[in-house]
Amino acid sequence: MTTGHNVASLRSTQPAPVVFGAGAAIGVLGGMVGLGGAEFRLPLLIGLFGFAALSAVILNKAMSLVVVLVALPARLAAVPAAEVAARWPVAVNLLAGSLAGAWMGASWAVRMRTATLYKVLAALMVLMAAALVVTHTTTLGTLALPLWAQVPSGIVAGFGIGVVAAIMGVAGGELLIPTIVLLFGEDIKTAGSLSLLVSLPTMLVAFARYSRDGSFAVLGANLRFTLVMAAGSVAGAVLGGLLLGVFPDLVLMPVLAVILLISAVKLARHD
Repeated sequence: MTTGHNVASLRSTQPAPVVFGAGAAIGVLGGMVGLGGAEFRLPLLIGLFGFAALSAVILNKAMSLVVVLVALPARLAAVPAAEVAARWPVAVNLLAGSLAGAWMGASWAVRMRTATLYKVLAALMVLMAAALVVTHTTTLGTLALPLWAQVPSGIVAGFGIGVVAAIMGVAGGELLIPTIVLLFGEDIKTAGSLSLLVSLPTMLVAFARYSRDGSFAVLGANLRFTLVMAAGSVAGAVLGGLLLGVFPDLVLMPVLAVILLISAVKLARHD
């Protein structure tokens, strides 16, 4: 069982249109920057729908998994599967760290006191805001590391990303994409597809760890809520994708970063 987490109130009573609309709004935000929007969904689950920190993380992880499963075929249509498969060493390198990181991150999350988890989530929201701005407002180069340094660097980076993804309940694309570009020199488009291939097994490992804990019951108690919000997230992401490029990154990214920072402050102060 968890330590210091309130799992007494497991079920959300919000009407389906509100849940779908919230998911769609998050999906639009994520779609406009080519992401799933899970980093925006987490504070909404806590602030608007009233879930405790760990419950919100688990629900967020479930919705992120649905979004990734839907996005993967569409992404592979944009980038040929053969082209992605040819870069399997990149995915394997990152998975060598991210799978262990996901297990450890989920283990730490279920053991943290609720107050501590809120503060950790707030700090990670700040990290996501920084990653969002750097990735979308600067030109990422490559570190051009030799193979003997590239492989351990990929494992270490993967571990850190796995930890963050498990604790926040996100797919981790915000961190995976710039890591793939910097360490392995892939273009943004290919990096996006590779990030999904790394995210999927990483999320499944985190789920396996969370399933061992009593707080995982929140998913069963809110299955309809999860599916409705996930459907809204997917629909919103499609709309957001159509709006991709409508707003200049130099305008959009600072606004989204501010949203994340405000959410971080609220999470840090959450009682």
